[in-house]
Amino acid sequence: MNIIQSIILGLVQGLGEFLPISSSGHLIVIPWLLGWREHTLSFDVMLHAGTLVAVVIYFWKDWIALIREGILSIKERTLKGVPERRLFWYIVIASIPGAIIGKLLEENAETIFRNPLIIAGTMGGFALIFYLIDRFSSKARDLEALNLKDAIIIGLSQAFAIVPGISRSGITIACGLGLKLNRQSSAKFSFLLSAPIIFGATVLKIKDIFNLADGQQNILFIGFIVSAITGLLAIHYLLSYVRRHSFNIFVVYRVIFAVAILSVFLFRG
Repeated sequence: MNIIQSIILGLVQGLGEFLPISSSGHLIVIPWLLGWREHTLSFDVMLHAGTLVAVVIYFWKDWIALIREGILSIKERTLKGVPERRLFWYIVIASIPGAIIGKLLEENAETIFRNPLIIAGTMGGFALIFYLIDRFSSKARDLEALNLKDAIIIGLSQAFAIVPGISRSGITIACGLGLKLNRQSSAKFSFLLSAPIIFGATVLKIKDIFNLADGQQNILFIGFIVSAITGLLAIHYLLSYVRRHSFNIFVVYRVIFAVAILSVFLFRG
């Protein structure tokens, strides 16, 4: 791993974590396409930590309100009050399925699922699902209308993102749309929901990061910074974009990327 590769992968992670195009799929396929040596899952986690910083900074006012209301709900033993009080617990509850399944399938995430053909299939297959949901959802509800059942369903959907190419943001946004949330509310809940799962993965892998050689730590830190900055821009762009547009541009991109993977695989074969 060199500095240029770290910068490129940081850009890929920052964009892919929040745009519904699968950061994990790109982090596997791009090195494969360019003939780079495969990087470790610890490097992936550090890049994800950059996007954690991005979502915390971008929504810092929301996080202050959510945490404050979460604490008050415990002290007062009630969820009645402002919407942030319920939303805090919805985020907590929705994070549990992804955390459990992610831990159970961690070994497969590092081996079996890192196959370009599998990624081509999930990129293309989910593109169709995403298009249909976005096309036919009524999008009549905003984030304040979210309820416990919705949060659990979206949380369960997040667990499928362990398979590269699905896209954590993509599947949670699509699930939100399927539950009739509007595009902006689906995206915002997806972004907020990313924080606990990324934080947990970072904590579990932090010891491996500190065990790296100093030179590799510096290269990894560069990727972390690039990922954080790019993530901030991606969040801002997507929330602005979906106010006026559908997700079709990302559907088309996913299909093109899947075809490119298959073409390269066949050509090399």
